[in-house]
Amino acid sequence: MGGGGQLTEPGEPGTGGSGRVFTWEEVQRHSHRNDQWLVIDRKVYNVTQWAKRHPGGFRVISHYAGEDATEAFKAFHHDGKFAQKFLRPLQIGELAATEPSQDHNKNVRSIVQDFHTLRAQAEDDGLFRALGWLTVWVWGTSWMLTLLCSIILATAQIQSSWLQHDFGHKSVFKTTHGNHIMQMFIMGHLKGASTNWWNHRHFQHHAKPNVFSKDPDVNMLHVFVVGAIQPVEYGIKKIKYMPYHRQHQYFFFVGAPLVLPVYFQLQMMHSMIYRHHWVELVLAMTFYLRYFCCYLPLYGLFGTLALITFVRFLESHWFVWVTQMNHLPMDIDHEAHQDWLTMQLHATCNIEQSSFNDWFSGHLNFQIEHHLFPTMPRHNYYLVAPLVQALCEKHGIPYQVKTMRQGLADVLR
Repeated sequence: MGGGGQLTEPGEPGTGGSGRVFTWEEVQRHSHRNDQWLVIDRKVYNVTQWAKRHPGGFRVISHYAGEDATEAFKAFHHDGKFAQKFLRPLQIGELAATEPSQDHNKNVRSIVQDFHTLRAQAEDDGLFRALGWLTVWVWGTSWMLTLLCSIILATAQIQSSWLQHDFGHKSVFKTTHGNHIMQMFIMGHLKGASTNWWNHRHFQHHAKPNVFSKDPDVNMLHVFVVGAIQPVEYGIKKIKYMPYHRQHQYFFFVGAPLVLPVYFQLQMMHSMIYRHHWVELVLAMTFYLRYFCCYLPLYGLFGTLALITFVRFLESHWFVWVTQMNHLPMDIDHEAHQDWLTMQLHATCNIEQSSFNDWFSGHLNFQIEHHLFPTMPRHNYYLVAPLVQALCEKHGIPYQVKTMRQGLADVLR
């Protein structure tokens, strides 16, 4: 090969780039398990030894041995400059000037170039950026931008809640282990929460929805009285821990906004420590470590604490209104030993389907179908809903569907 010199032996560390040039034919010879080269932006790298230490795993890098990996590298590495630090010592040369930028199997220049243009445009438009932290880091910490940042963070948190909920019900992967690992990661690292605590509580709710002493979601700790039976019982027993005739007012102050940041958070921390769930506790701490590393330099300690409290406040409102509009207006009573279908239909109702409602509620607008088939992937609820409705009509069981507005109003009612 003109100007090439001797090639590096398979597995030999790269020379950091020595001005040597290679043809595609030579690069493609090094596509075996113990001899792997690849090309990124026309630079040739010997990744034979590095593949075993690759954070993304050796298989993903091995798939590109002997090929051009430019687009894969850009797609998988958000911070390309940081990843380049690991590539420099592995560089052994470049493609010869007479060689195309892609290997012979990818030599469709117009498609490649158009994709480069599209990606460059997306990067220029900021479509690869993380919005919440970046908003205040780039444009400052004014009140309006902080509010925008809080809304973005609260949206990310609530959507993470819907996602971990899917994994908790084993409705994403076929294996229990895979679902559990993902739920632990989302709950711990992304939300600072406890998987075991959530599952222990939530599965009880699914088993006996709206049943006193069995469904934790209707255990209001004497702060609220719910349903048609409990207010009568409290009246007969003259139980009055709170001014219950005002609960529709103080609900906005101690109900919806405080469930997540106070009640749930304290219970989860207690559960992780008391039950020695140390892995969950470490994962939860990584969430707070990451959060404080991002926002402490921008807001200081007090401002950072205020920000996360406000984000939890927004998330809690969102969570409570969505989860309760399907249950709180329905029958809430003591154990009646009903069959599965009847029990779930008396305790749940649906909210009308729309793209917004599906997204806003994490498809929990199909609460009936979710409670009947909790392991069913959420995107299939709308397919089974007509069958469930037909079955309910056949047996005279009410199948309630409301608008979002009516559902939210019924919570207050």
